[in-house]
Amino acid sequence: MRAMARAQPPIPEADDAALVARYLAGDRPAYTALYQRYADRVFARLTRLVGPGPEREDLLQQVFLALFRALPSFRGDASVSTFIYRITIHVACDHLRARRRRPIDFDPDALDELIDGSPSPEVRARLRAELRSVLLLLERIKPAKRVAFVLVAVEGLSLDEAAALVEARPDAVKQRVLHARRELLAMMARAERRAGGVAS
Repeated sequence: MRAMARAQPPIPEADDAALVARYLAGDRPAYTALYQRYADRVFARLTRLVGPGPEREDLLQQVFLALFRALPSFRGDASVSTFIYRITIHVACDHLRARRRRPIDFDPDALDELIDGSPSPEVRARLRAELRSVLLLLERIKPAKRVAFVLVAVEGLSLDEAAALVEARPDAVKQRVLHARRELLAMMARAERRAGGVAS
């Protein structure tokens, strides 16, 4: 299982640009170096965007295949990292749209990847159940709103940073985040009322 990337230091953009320039000049190992530099970061972002499902490795390969095809048209209008993460978000959104038409669940071991620290087995079981419930609720939020919510509310990006990745205006991203939060809270409240009714 791929280890989750956590709090890794930023990569100098000059180094990224040099790798891209070398690759475009015919240096094939430069692309491998770019993959090795970003694979864990892309995998971690995919996990946050689509959840800890078994399809993440396939999605990771889709991202880098799309990058391989897109790099010849890269003109440096955005940083290399932004270019890669935009592709990541496109792949994630396409996957989320397709997945809305079929049931999903998450492997308990995959859920554990998102639980920090080393809690007791009882606490871990409770956290895993809560996380699974939230992820299943997120499945009912439209992909564009879900992605904006994850980037801003979960990853902590600013509206401007998130807007650069989803290629939308910051005010549009803000509205998506607000709508997603409102929908998520409403669904959680309904679930709590249903649980309370069952308990009583």
